[in-house]
Amino acid sequence: MAYSTHINAHKGAGLANPVTLIEAALDRLRSYLRYRRTLAQLSQLDNRQLADLGLNRSMLQSTAYRAVYDAS
Repeated sequence: MAYSTHINAHKGAGLANPVTLIEAALDRLRSYLRYRRTLAQLSQLDNRQLADLGLNRSMLQSTAYRAVYDAS
């Protein structure tokens, strides 16, 4: 009868360091808050100012998202 006693654990398997989980959660929260702040600032611009930037209102969410998450 054959059996294996070797177990392969993938990297990151099991319980992660609680400090690392908290730091990751805080990073995600900071990024989300930065996104909301960026979106709010863009929303305050009038249509002419947005046009000067090459934007229109339908582009604000994607522009704010790219500004925050693609920059990281």
